[in-house]
Amino acid sequence: MGTEATLRNLPAVDRLLDDPCWADAPQLPTHLRRDACRVVVASLREAILAGEHSELPPIPSLAAEALQHALAETQPALRRVVNATGVVLHTNLGRAPLCEAALAAIAELAGGYTNLEMDLDSGRRDSRNMRLVPSLARVLGAPDVAVVNNNAAAVYLSLCALAGDGVGVAVSRGELVEIGGSFRMPDIMASSGARLMEVGTTNRTRLADYERALDEGARVLLKVHQSNFAIVGFTEEVEIQALVALAHERGAIVIHDLGSGLLNSTPQLGKACVAESRAAGVDLVLFSGDKLLGGPQAGVIAGRSELLERIRRHPMARMLRPGKLTFLALEATLLAWERDSGGSEVLASRLCNRSAEELEAEANRLAADLSAAAPPGTLVTEVVAVQSTPGGGSSALLQLPSSAVALSSPRCSEDQLAALLRRGEPAVLGRIEDGRVLLDVRTLLSGDHERILAALTRLN
Repeated sequence: MGTEATLRNLPAVDRLLDDPCWADAPQLPTHLRRDACRVVVASLREAILAGEHSELPPIPSLAAEALQHALAETQPALRRVVNATGVVLHTNLGRAPLCEAALAAIAELAGGYTNLEMDLDSGRRDSRNMRLVPSLARVLGAPDVAVVNNNAAAVYLSLCALAGDGVGVAVSRGELVEIGGSFRMPDIMASSGARLMEVGTTNRTRLADYERALDEGARVLLKVHQSNFAIVGFTEEVEIQALVALAHERGAIVIHDLGSGLLNSTPQLGKACVAESRAAGVDLVLFSGDKLLGGPQAGVIAGRSELLERIRRHPMARMLRPGKLTFLALEATLLAWERDSGGSEVLASRLCNRSAEELEAEANRLAADLSAAAPPGTLVTEVVAVQSTPGGGSSALLQLPSSAVALSSPRCSEDQLAALLRRGEPAVLGRIEDGRVLLDVRTLLSGDHERILAALTRLN
């Protein structure tokens, strides 16, 4: 049969819809069934034109294909993946996994009603932000706290409320950052209404530079964490303590955009942290909830009550406020930190602090199990030393020693092997280095070992 004749004989959508296979999925809406049949017929038409089909497949097989397509459309777009990349706070994979306490809080309260904006003593409405201020402020060691959607929103709202009428805000040229999603500090400054006053040079900024900005009318000194890049070599920056002393002497405000959310300094993750900023007397410290804090996506603004009150009263505050799920998870995460300042309950912290010896032992176990489970001649495994990273814009220079299982197969290339693992169920994401797929065990969670073994069955 020629191409034109084959095309003329393409089945009508209704013929596929009449196939008995649809009885296996009575819950599927009619529009999904019809759309799936159209997709299958259109795909078949393209295959015929490309010379891939000389004869039409039987109607039952085409209908079964349409059924599977329709069922796939009803599955959630977000699904569980195994993070074997070695990036703890992987932005593309949702950053910090929530700790058990946060999950329990959501499970217990999210399915019902809560006192999110009600004072149960008086029966009157109050603020959702104020509902959790006492517990959040206590854990952070701050007089007051406000919570917004993310740290970009925290920066924007703080500038709107405190400098939005053209107030001068001094920022080091070396800190005019751009992070993922085209968040550029000069653009945020302009849209907030604040007047950007660049000080210093790209690589060197001194206290005298800020002094000149104050002389020229700056009322806010903004220090920004260089989250996703580093300037090395001939550099100089002003310590946060000296910046605070200068600002307060001149009646100015210091805002520290810390970003990473590290509560306390650690040997692995560095010195810059919320506790250091608060101890230095910073007026406001801003940071993310879903980075090193290990909680949900949120932006936290902690500091002086009079400044927080101005921020909460700003018209943009309502637009940027989070919902109850964020508040539940954030409070539970902070209370977990309060119970143990080392962060043993918080998954992101625990992953960052895993020892090299523990990781090497886990990699050896995984490599042995993978070798035993793989069909003969399909997989080559080797345990290798690698470097992990906290990720999530925590620091461009932080590296964490780790171990990985390097995979290769004589049956396919490293790209094909990575795609095979990535597209399956469960999806396994590693990274490609030196012609092999690396599964970094630092970022594996409970049950991921078994999930990887299950994914390996697709190599048959």
